[in-house]
Amino acid sequence: MATQNSVTETDEETQAGPKNVDLDLIARGVRMILEGIGEDPERAGLKRTPERVAEMYAELTSGMHEDPKAHVEPLPGDTHDEMVIVKDISIASVCEHHLAPFVGRCHIAYIPKNGRIVGLSKLARLAESYARRLQVQERLTSSIANTLYDVLKPLGVMVVIEAEHTCMTLRGVRKPGAITVTSCVLGGFRKDPRTRAEAMALIKGNV
Repeated sequence: MATQNSVTETDEETQAGPKNVDLDLIARGVRMILEGIGEDPERAGLKRTPERVAEMYAELTSGMHEDPKAHVEPLPGDTHDEMVIVKDISIASVCEHHLAPFVGRCHIAYIPKNGRIVGLSKLARLAESYARRLQVQERLTSSIANTLYDVLKPLGVMVVIEAEHTCMTLRGVRKPGAITVTSCVLGGFRKDPRTRAEAMALIKGNV
């Protein structure tokens, strides 16, 4: 019997920017953007905008300064042999092509080997760690899957991400509501279509 859990947000924590992020440099760049589009950075509504944007980007890229593998630690004394699924993990990342956000949901499934399992919140933190950096969705998906597979060494891993990209919904083709779906399937999920189908059905809520 598979274990399911839904996560809509990671544990609350202070989102201060890392010490090695140059907030002043970012703020100067934002000021240049404002001037470049013909705005006055000194007008009342924009006076603090460069600093606010700098703090925002420090937060959105905070995963660059941590090791995602640190979140994949087997729980001592706890064992489980059936499929584990944590679905609906909220993620927010930044497209490295346009520095525009994309947001969505990440679903992680794995089959433990020799009973080794990881805390459910740690799976959310793993996804968050990779999402909080300049990304493309395809690499984000495979990074989460490969890290879990390499460190925990389960029998199989499957990661599915569904996300809406503002670089496509607000500019270019301007197709709001368009969802990009990516997946990475490793080990037993790749080899056994029935196991893969079971996981997908649980993710979609069809079981």
